[in-house]
Amino acid sequence: MNRRTCLQALLGGAPAILRGARRPGDKPNLLFLWTDEQRADTFAAYGNQRFHVPVLNKLGSESVVFDRCYDTQPVCTPARSSVMTGLWPHANGCVTNNIALRAEIPTMPELLGDSAYRTAYMGKWHLGDEAFAQHGFQEWVSIEDIYIEYFSPGRSKDTRSSFHHFLEKHGYKPDRADNTFSRAFAVRRPIEHCKPAFLAGEASRFILNNRSQPWMLYVNFLEPHMPFYGPLNDLHSEAEAPVPANYPGIPIEKEPELYRRIRQQQLKSGTERQDLTTRAGWQRLNRNYAGQCAQVDQALGRILRALEDSGQAGNTIIVFTTDHGEMMGSHTLFAKSVLYEEAVRVPLLLRAPFRQQQPQHVTQPVSQIDLLATLLELMGRQPPQSLASRSLLPLLQGRKRDEDHVFIEWHSPPNGPNARCVISPDLWKLALYDKDNSLLFQREKDPLELHNLYYRKESAEVIRRLRAKLEAWQHRTKDPLELPRPS
Repeated sequence: MNRRTCLQALLGGAPAILRGARRPGDKPNLLFLWTDEQRADTFAAYGNQRFHVPVLNKLGSESVVFDRCYDTQPVCTPARSSVMTGLWPHANGCVTNNIALRAEIPTMPELLGDSAYRTAYMGKWHLGDEAFAQHGFQEWVSIEDIYIEYFSPGRSKDTRSSFHHFLEKHGYKPDRADNTFSRAFAVRRPIEHCKPAFLAGEASRFILNNRSQPWMLYVNFLEPHMPFYGPLNDLHSEAEAPVPANYPGIPIEKEPELYRRIRQQQLKSGTERQDLTTRAGWQRLNRNYAGQCAQVDQALGRILRALEDSGQAGNTIIVFTTDHGEMMGSHTLFAKSVLYEEAVRVPLLLRAPFRQQQPQHVTQPVSQIDLLATLLELMGRQPPQSLASRSLLPLLQGRKRDEDHVFIEWHSPPNGPNARCVISPDLWKLALYDKDNSLLFQREKDPLELHNLYYRKESAEVIRRLRAKLEAWQHRTKDPLELPRPS
């Protein structure tokens, strides 16, 4: 059965375009596509012509590309909380991983408040009660079982994810003692049984089934998040997936001790059995990571084909982003949790064809926190003033916004160092830690962030200027962290 025949069978024998598909001018749909731990520089819109990601490359060529978009905190739960609520982590309470988003804090479907919409969330959530529909999403497709221990009181810990049941349906037996499938097991399945393919099938079904009504669909892939392994490990050559230019790249001028401890632990333990004390280990990791990006790209292709087949592509807002970046060898680190560029900068594409918006690049730095207000405005709702989120649409019209600096938080577990970071339009970046060494980079001259200028006397005026911006932001957002005073 070919794709057209399969589609017609699903829709009752006739193409979707002939069976009540909605048209541009109706209420717009929202297709929010995001990944986990994907660097910005993984596809062509951000300068990478090497990775095998044709779907993302094409989408980027048709979209508004935000060249310098940053998350609100480089770790999963806090970053996701801001994307979904338009509030800073310190305001919504999700300051570290595995803190549940409170029920009374609304997310996008609740803020839109339009009962005409069919809403669905699919994939990784990581904002509490992972397997249960919540926060205004009517359909819920889950893929993670590692957060069972964090379920709220009253939630059955015997509940398993949608992906768990999918694997069992295909004859697999859980590999863990708690009757769950590990991530390591999942990534070693044939590609059609991995999480990206599963989500692509579920998302395509939702789009085709709801072609006659407005809908909102969030699809969050785990990949290219660790474990850095998958069916396409060998798709890219070493030249196509090289070790980053700033490997080993360890600044010698008072790097935060937190970073040094993370690096020591990572070099000691490695990941996916790779010896990260060698360049060869990092090279293998980068090839695997590129393969994961390509695996997601294939899944995105299926979803976007379903959108075209549904007849609604011209009336659908498409967003592509990720929750945070990935070091992947930059400064001899992997994962996130640091304030280097590779961990905090994220891709952001926005496509809204019904606005007749021409593809363009926005060079001014922006924050992911402003996504929610932007989408509400695109969908005909005025964003509440209670949100920290402010629309990005003025930038698409050549206008300026009141705030042109970007701010980032870092909250450590108890007794760890906390930080606040500010990024200026003139390519300065200041990160102040309360219990650790601070950082200052001039990214125009030092894009690889190899020279920490914070402790140089000639940096005093820049530090004063950027610190004033940070303090004003803290006052405006009621951020309680006390920053260290200059020595």
